[in-house]
Amino acid sequence: MDKNYILHKYLNGEATIEEIELLKNDSEYTSYVKIAEATKGFETPAFKAEETFTAIKSKNDIKEGKVRSLFSSKYILRIAAVLALIVTSYLFLENRDTSITTDIAQKENFLLPDESEVTLNAMSQLVYNKKGWDKERKLSLEGEAYFKVKKGSTFSVETPQGTVTVLGTQFNVFSRKNQFNITCYEGLVSVAFSDTIVKIPAGNYITIESNKIINNETLALNAPTWVNKESSFENVLVTDVLAELKRQYPVTIHTELNLNKRFTGSFTHTNLTVALRSICDPLQLDFTIANNEVTLYAKNSN
Repeated sequence: MDKNYILHKYLNGEATIEEIELLKNDSEYTSYVKIAEATKGFETPAFKAEETFTAIKSKNDIKEGKVRSLFSSKYILRIAAVLALIVTSYLFLENRDTSITTDIAQKENFLLPDESEVTLNAMSQLVYNKKGWDKERKLSLEGEAYFKVKKGSTFSVETPQGTVTVLGTQFNVFSRKNQFNITCYEGLVSVAFSDTIVKIPAGNYITIESNKIINNETLALNAPTWVNKESSFENVLVTDVLAELKRQYPVTIHTELNLNKRFTGSFTHTNLTVALRSICDPLQLDFTIANNEVTLYAKNSN
């Protein structure tokens, strides 16, 4: 059924329960409700046909008078108000940002308006303005994403820790809390953070913690491992590794151990037991799993 027809009935209070349910499934339903609420106060004046006819009939002489429109000023005001609200809502919807969010263990692949490719890792959010994209290729990111950028004007990724700028390249950005990792797989990446600007050529990555570069290394990969369901780490705090584990698996982790250590290695996204073993064995730890509750303890202590 035509959505515009249903919307017309809804604004006039004529929609059926089934039609209202269809509108509720529409992403713009909240805007429809606002329009309907705003126009409630406007009432179309009733045309009392019988009384009007009697009044005319009772007059013996019909004198010429002013020609009056069937559409009263109140009715015209109501139409104008509805049109104004529809136009305002349309402009609001057209100009608002597009937001893409992922949940635990979820990844999202999508194209930006210029057909640049994005893979968004679990528990991440990316926001951009679709209408203004041709003028400015800019987006904001919280979490982690892998980009394959079409060549063209400057492409910027803004994060709480800093801004990554490219013209056309393949790169990965990780931005969570105080940690900021940028890996360049193709082309050249510019990273601005605090009062520092760093250029990263293809095959290199940097790790920034609390506005300080702690790693600036080369790598032999052509894409991040997490897009293939495996998280990899190089000299990363164990607490950050476990935080990533919780993004890929719906678990709660308990431990009384001091985890102020660093970890180099990886874990799979497809098997929790194997993933925990990959983390715990190098650290001389053991674990139990019960109803998505993971407990870590030192080996031979249980």
